Amino acid sequence: MPALGGLAALLALACVVAPAAHADAGDPQALAQAEQISSAFEAVAAKVSKSVVTIRVEVPQQVGPSLFPFGFGAEPRAGIALGTGSGVIIRPDGYILTNDHVVDHAARMEVHLQDGRKYQATLVGTDPASDLAVIRVKASGLPAAKFASSQNARVGEWVMAIGSPFGLDYTVTTGVLSAKGRGGLRAGTIEDYLQTDASINPGNSGGPLVDLRGRVLGINTMIIGRGTGIGFAIPGEIAERVASQLIAHGAVQRAWLGVAFQPLDPDLAAHLGAPNTSGALVSEVVVGGPADKAGLQVGDVIVAVDGEPLVHSRDLLHAVLRHKVGSKIQLSLQRDGKAQTAVVVAGLRPTDGQSPAAAPASAPAGRSLDRFGLSIEPLTPDLARRLGYSGDGKVIVDGVTPGSPAARAGLQRGDVLLRADRKPVSGPRDVQAAFSDGSALLYVSRDGGQFFTVVRADGD
Repeated sequence: MPALGGLAALLALACVVAPAAHADAGDPQALAQAEQISSAFEAVAAKVSKSVVTIRVEVPQQVGPSLFPFGFGAEPRAGIALGTGSGVIIRPDGYILTNDHVVDHAARMEVHLQDGRKYQATLVGTDPASDLAVIRVKASGLPAAKFASSQNARVGEWVMAIGSPFGLDYTVTTGVLSAKGRGGLRAGTIEDYLQTDASINPGNSGGPLVDLRGRVLGINTMIIGRGTGIGFAIPGEIAERVASQLIAHGAVQRAWLGVAFQPLDPDLAAHLGAPNTSGALVSEVVVGGPADKAGLQVGDVIVAVDGEPLVHSRDLLHAVLRHKVGSKIQLSLQRDGKAQTAVVVAGLRPTDGQSPAAAPASAPAGRSLDRFGLSIEPLTPDLARRLGYSGDGKVIVDGVTPGSPAARAGLQRGDVLLRADRKPVSGPRDVQAAFSDGSALLYVSRDGGQFFTVVRADGD
């Protein structure tokens, strides 16, 4: 049986011998190479499966069925809903990592090991923001899985998923790492998902996504529809960090800057004087929060944390999450095209959640910026009161023409315009003046949040 580390070389060799094998299915050399590749996959499956468990839960029926997006493997008995999920042994003394949605509201949890042993499990802690949870069984000497950082994983490399889809214990599927850094998939969560086409189905939740060396790259967490071949996993480095806190404290304390941010595109970078699109654009600063106390401003572009450059805006979140509450975070930023630094003392991340403002039901005909497909209107105190808006904005978007520059920039009816070309907006004329050169950088308020966008006329 070949060593796990040699699997990549075997796969490369397979690409060379495959044509010969097709020409002569009886070629002993081609058959031997194929058997070596098969043996290597078998070795990974055998190694990792020892660290994978099946979790069967009982949930009071009044809160049961809707809590399990990956379905059930058995008919519920009266008053009880039965759920099935997967988990990964992370410590020899009985600690097991799984998904929060697998064990949420469970009144009873039973863990099945590969060797047939069964244990009642107790809950150690949950973290809904990452959809992770840790449970524990009274056992010792268990085979703990090894984790690897997904940051070093390459899109296109082979991966394997192991779990209990539809209650079929220790099912192994293979595929590739399809993408990294996926977001916008589940509201209210810490997102940076790995995407894979390894078959993931109901019951795989909480099981591992592993690389060719048998290391856990991620924890499988959800799918987009059934039979689509699109599944997602929580990166291993996030899972390890969350698990450590849950074991130590029963909950997760996350460092917090007190800013909202967004990615940069070329238009935003040009208007803000940023050298390129790397980094995170600060779109909101929480009054009295850590960043506010350190002097950060809306429109700052954070380009590095502790000297480490940010490539994508999401890198800021994960750089901050690596810090402890109360620790100092050094930020490098661009403000009005000039380099600056700031030191922020990390605060404690509050519970997510906000009440979105109501969208306008109607508004009088606005002042048109026809070239941009945009109509605006003064935001009077009476209109603001009717819309439930309590901010300082003075101009509201009355209409957006479908397919227009304003629509492509993401503007919507009911958006409040706070700044135009970095200047406060006191009325529609300020907005119209900003568009005089064919484009404008707008700072927009929507549903309690703020963001920047650039509207550029067609042909400019």
